[in-house]
Amino acid sequence: MRRSARTFLTILTAWAGLHAAAQAASSTAPAATGKVTSASIWKLPQDFLTKAHAACDKLSGGPDFDECFIKQMPAQGAPAAAVDFTRMLYKQSDGQIGIMSDFKSFGVVDAAQVFYPLRANTNDGLLLVNGDPKILDVDDLQKLDRAAMEQNSFFKAIKVRFPDTDIWPGDRGGAGLWPRVQPLPDGGTEFVVSYPLINGCHACRHVGLARFGWEFDASGKFLKTVYIPTPPPPRILHQPRAKQQSPDAGQPQPAPPASQPPQQ
Repeated sequence: MRRSARTFLTILTAWAGLHAAAQAASSTAPAATGKVTSASIWKLPQDFLTKAHAACDKLSGGPDFDECFIKQMPAQGAPAAAVDFTRMLYKQSDGQIGIMSDFKSFGVVDAAQVFYPLRANTNDGLLLVNGDPKILDVDDLQKLDRAAMEQNSFFKAIKVRFPDTDIWPGDRGGAGLWPRVQPLPDGGTEFVVSYPLINGCHACRHVGLARFGWEFDASGKFLKTVYIPTPPPPRILHQPRAKQQSPDAGQPQPAPPASQPPQQ
């Protein structure tokens, strides 16, 4: 009886060890495969930027400043996964420092919202991650099928009224700004992303939206972007034009010729 109890205890101890090892393996699987997950999210402390600039502004910019800035993340409590993501993004985005602020899983390809603390204008970005390539910035406008957009009648109608209209990066921060995702017939996935059409500068008038689908095959390989025709807001095209004055308006007009007496 005593031997049976000892054998049972040995088996139970061995099973517990195997179970703990399996749990540890599963918890580290994303890191081992390099998959981007919500573990990389970091909510910046309110004084992070102040402290980071105080520590790094004495440097002359360039890689030394960037490295100093990234090192402030773990110094102020960022988890290792968040720092690893920032370093990976820095290498793959021509030296942009971005910190993951939110993450949403969609399947093979996922999406991450990123805060860029050193940008002058638009600080929020949206990345498509875990596909091939590993990171795609939806505001990389060079990847959009602009030719299809420029040939579309909707876009042409806007350009007639607002000749300086062009496509700009969108507002990517906030819980309600995730892309719409829909399946493709071959098992792939399409992420539908909207972009503002602005007549001129960054702060100029918004005159419509352009939508593009980012298409991936079933394995997560990026294929192409597709323009999705979007009607312009009716108020944009139906606004009355300002009345134009004739060239002579406001100028004094010559007096009509005096009537002549009838010829005798």
